[in-house]
Amino acid sequence: MFATRRNPEEFRFDAAVARVFPDMIRRSVPGYTTIIPMLEVITGQFVQPGTHCYDLGCSLGASTLAMRHGIPFEDCRLIGVDNSADMIERCHHYIALDDHPLPVELLCDDINDTEIANASVTTLNFTLQFIATQKRLALLRRIARGTHKGGALILSEKIRFESDSEQATQTRLHHEFKRANGYSDLEISQKRSALEQVLIPETLAEHRERLLYAGFSEVMTWYQCFNFVSMLAIK
Repeated sequence: MFATRRNPEEFRFDAAVARVFPDMIRRSVPGYTTIIPMLEVITGQFVQPGTHCYDLGCSLGASTLAMRHGIPFEDCRLIGVDNSADMIERCHHYIALDDHPLPVELLCDDINDTEIANASVTTLNFTLQFIATQKRLALLRRIARGTHKGGALILSEKIRFESDSEQATQTRLHHEFKRANGYSDLEISQKRSALEQVLIPETLAEHRERLLYAGFSEVMTWYQCFNFVSMLAIK
């Protein structure tokens, strides 16, 4: 998508992105291929019988499928939500190819408007960073209110660092990761320009403080690679 020079424009999860999304995220997000299978493990530890599990910002369903395989209870509901019709259309295809018997409900909806109720596990896998900063607390509060005691939120995000020196080093390492995965300097530059107005990263401390304020009782970082982390917030 970014291999030829193009005018800077806001990044959108449209049909063009949906077509290349698996390859793009694998080559752009260090640790993504580790985080996805661990969602199955974490879901299996926190899911409760008779509850709902949500994948908010499910895109093509990688997180949804991992959660599906971690749910041992037949009476659970698994719900994937994304506001991109192109993503949801392709997600249906991947869900159909999977052999797990638990049904998956897919909703084309804005996660800021999605009802969260009777939840035991919710995933925001590199999704919150695309939500306007002033709307993030309200979303996390709704998730916390809709989650049973002992339930969990898995939150994966690109973060920024409080130290300018660490920020520069971690950014340089991330760019080297992308070059090692075949991205050219032009592709790296143009993708950064397209994302910088819609992907607003925050510090780990800001995420932790907000999650606690939203109503979760414990927050821990279970994975980090360069400037990408995954946190576990327990109700």
